[in-house]
Amino acid sequence: MQKFYLITLSLISCLFFLAPTLADSAQLQQSLAKYKGTQVSKGALQRLKPFNRYINYYAQFTFFRARHKVNPDFIRALILAESDADPRAISSKEAMGLGQIIYSTGKQAALELSRSRFRFPNVSRNKLANLKKNDLFNPEINILLTCYLISKYNYKFKGKLELVLTAWNAGENQKELKKGRVAPYRETQDLIGKVNSYYIDLLRKRSRLASNRR
Repeated sequence: MQKFYLITLSLISCLFFLAPTLADSAQLQQSLAKYKGTQVSKGALQRLKPFNRYINYYAQFTFFRARHKVNPDFIRALILAESDADPRAISSKEAMGLGQIIYSTGKQAALELSRSRFRFPNVSRNKLANLKKNDLFNPEINILLTCYLISKYNYKFKGKLELVLTAWNAGENQKELKKGRVAPYRETQDLIGKVNSYYIDLLRKRSRLASNRR
């Protein structure tokens, strides 16, 4: 049976309610409250539509643990939170593309994939081994790297969403992560709040759609 290795996002508030001793918990609670109930618009779903086949395809790979896959709706939530589904987006820190990947991070991830057992029909081993900066504007490559990195952080931080997104936004070697804590940056904590709400809404939309088909 397929398993999704990310924690259920609707439980994230409970997680921090039960851990009030964390120094960053109050600030994170503010970010969760700030974005609580935020819904994914029809326009956002339309912007995602051209990329859904890549998301669905690359989210199915078990990069780090057998039978554990990243939920494609989590990848959609992350892409909306990071770039609003704009494949040409560039941040002030030069994060690029749909997932807003820093080139040095993407290059290392691509190199790891080029040396792995995985093969991808449309992305060659040579392309991954020699990733160029502009390759991050390629939606398929960016989504592949996004799925791989989220899988990596998911495995490394045992599926705890707030730590996965801290690694994603602030770097996997943050000293706070070694203590099981979220980085004390407003940008990181707002991203957690935003992705959390988008993901919950996408799951609800999918559940309603499935119910209507019965």
